[in-house]
Amino acid sequence: MTSTHPGFLKRNGLSIVVLLFMLGTWLGQILTGHVVYNDELSDLAAPALSLWEYLASGHFVSATFENWESEFLQMGMYVLLSVSLRQKGSAESRPLDPSKEEERIEKGPKPWPVRVGGVWLKLYEHSLAIAFTALFLLSFVLHLDGSWRHEVASRQLEGEPPVGVWEHLASAQFWFESFQNWQSEFLAVASLVLLTIVLRQKGSPQSKPVEAPHSQTGT
Repeated sequence: MTSTHPGFLKRNGLSIVVLLFMLGTWLGQILTGHVVYNDELSDLAAPALSLWEYLASGHFVSATFENWESEFLQMGMYVLLSVSLRQKGSAESRPLDPSKEEERIEKGPKPWPVRVGGVWLKLYEHSLAIAFTALFLLSFVLHLDGSWRHEVASRQLEGEPPVGVWEHLASAQFWFESFQNWQSEFLAVASLVLLTIVLRQKGSPQSKPVEAPHSQTGT
């Protein structure tokens, strides 16, 4: 008897492929960043770092978590703002009519926090925002640490006195690194929200049905 239950790869294909793309591009960042940083060190007549030494450097830590920080900020803010705000016609918006929300819930066993209730339900109700907030704060701290250590190392090679972490936190350089990423993330979200009003992608859950009117909100 042939089983109709989807296999592991079919059930998890999207996350697997996205994670493979992430790991592949992260490896590319590591290899090229290693070359770029060693070029910088060479210009300053400093010894080159091995790949393992580079992974512990402020240059790598800052570059990595500077981007992760902005991604978690983008998704966290989007999750929170989409709770109470709507965009008519956008596939990324919840329905304007709250009564249509029930149509999105499929029949099946409820998650255990819903069944248990109490404090577990309260936490579960906001668990997505809590997770994104925690990931953003962790990435922000690691970005600060890496960026500060990179500046200290650069100043040391140039014969300048080091700066404290709080001084670096207040510097234009640190906030330039943050804001240049944050603004691009909000631009990406705004583009997705607005473009899904009039544009379609057949077969994508991020798009309304091709035949749906522009005024329809959500899928």
